[in-house]
Amino acid sequence: MIIKGQLVDIPKKDIYTVSLEVQEGKIHQITPIDPDPSLPFLMPGFIDAHVHVESSMLVPSEFARLAVVHGTVATVSDPHEIANVCGMQGVEYMIDNGKQVPFKFYFGAPSCVPATPFETAGGEINARDIETLMCRPEIHYLAEMMNWPGTVNRDELVMEKIRISKKYDKPIDGHAPGLKGELAEKYVSAGPSTDHECFTAEEALGKLKLGMKIAIREGSAAKNFEALIDLIDVYPDRIMFCSDDKHPDNLAISHINELAARAVAKGKNVFDVLKAACMTPIEHYSLKVGQLREGDPADFILVKDLKEFKVINTYINGEKVAEAGKTLINPIKNESINNFHTSIKKPEAFRIQANSSKVRVIEALDGQLITPEISGEILIKNGFAESNPSNDILKITVVNRYEDAPPALAFIKNFGLKKGAIASSVGHDSHNIIAVGIDDASICKAVNLIIEAKGGVSAISGDKEEILPLPVGGIMSASDGYEVAGAYTRIDRLAKEMGSTLNSPFMTLSFMALLVIPDLKLSDKGLFNGQRFEFTEVFV
Repeated sequence: MIIKGQLVDIPKKDIYTVSLEVQEGKIHQITPIDPDPSLPFLMPGFIDAHVHVESSMLVPSEFARLAVVHGTVATVSDPHEIANVCGMQGVEYMIDNGKQVPFKFYFGAPSCVPATPFETAGGEINARDIETLMCRPEIHYLAEMMNWPGTVNRDELVMEKIRISKKYDKPIDGHAPGLKGELAEKYVSAGPSTDHECFTAEEALGKLKLGMKIAIREGSAAKNFEALIDLIDVYPDRIMFCSDDKHPDNLAISHINELAARAVAKGKNVFDVLKAACMTPIEHYSLKVGQLREGDPADFILVKDLKEFKVINTYINGEKVAEAGKTLINPIKNESINNFHTSIKKPEAFRIQANSSKVRVIEALDGQLITPEISGEILIKNGFAESNPSNDILKITVVNRYEDAPPALAFIKNFGLKKGAIASSVGHDSHNIIAVGIDDASICKAVNLIIEAKGGVSAISGDKEEILPLPVGGIMSASDGYEVAGAYTRIDRLAKEMGSTLNSPFMTLSFMALLVIPDLKLSDKGLFNGQRFEFTEVFV
């Protein structure tokens, strides 16, 4: 196969016209030819430097079908979502499913499963499991070390997992939201070498000075691009791009190509941008992804220009996997695994006996994972605490999906619902059922829809009921990715018709039980203060 194009030589910061010959999946020869500005640009494929494939609600094979359309050829993927549900079986499922399509998934060994001892998970990955995984060629790094207190304080179990990773000479991903100064220094000195959780330039700059690489995150919920992109001007060799969590409707539209286009539109040097988007992850994680050199795997894309990066064709190992906005990867037959054992609930289970009208409130911030603790006034009816829609303070619940237990209950602000309820079994990290609503009856209906389907996202608006089933682990679908994206778009639209002003209400909802992100969250065991790492009371 011979392809002609204007080769974007990122290391040399040059562009020249070439004839590229591919043989047996590798680049056999690159021959400079006479300049031809009419030819498309030939460049390395995009790499998502940190993503939980499960958050696309698609199994890896379907994720790949959508991602290649946007020029993505590889991902650095942390399978801790399915590991929290199904343990080692879940990690095996992701590896095996990903192998069935022409796409390069580079999985890590989940470091924190369960994420904390303050929630109920369905699986566990212990130090012995980490050793087992690190022996495997499919495992390329220790996935994000979310237990930053344990890392800083040199917890024995945390340090054993880090020691095993160092033994196999595999990188250690960080997760240290808000850490600065001495705490950041202690965290980095233990071994983590990347972070994707920075939400201010000051925080990221401090970690860069400590030697970390920073993955600028722009996902469906957390959006840090605007705050961090200027760092690429000073540290072009230590910046990467990632989505972290990308819902199916967003993945159907764009991926890392969007971040490259936005960075160039801001006047950033195109070669620095493409180094972050295409090259630095290869170098940091030692990925077997081609860099447009003779002898490399034939992983590359053709784009119309270096501004919008509209992808014409995508090639992986010399195989054309996307053309003119259409995926060429065929769907595969998928098996399902799951872990869902709770039973149908009654509305009375979601009552809260009121001690006062003043409560601690989780403040959901659009585009952020951090949730400040604020106080607010709720309504009291017949001695029970109720949502206060006039102040946008709504009831939130987390329901244990692995066994029957009383739901945990609290209050949240900024979801904006004026009626009904929404719910999801995508609830990071343990993936219990999480719901927000106006009244107990609606919350109960939304939760029960998910229990009946053994996983999904649901919305209740009066007599209208919608659910997107997620039968794989209760967090993914094996159906056609574009069909899942369409179904998700419809249920997302319904949530907004119910009053939600959030850009991505279900994605935001999924993070409200993520205890490792401060300040205030809700687990299935109760309201949790992420600064002090301890439970706290709902009523003030």
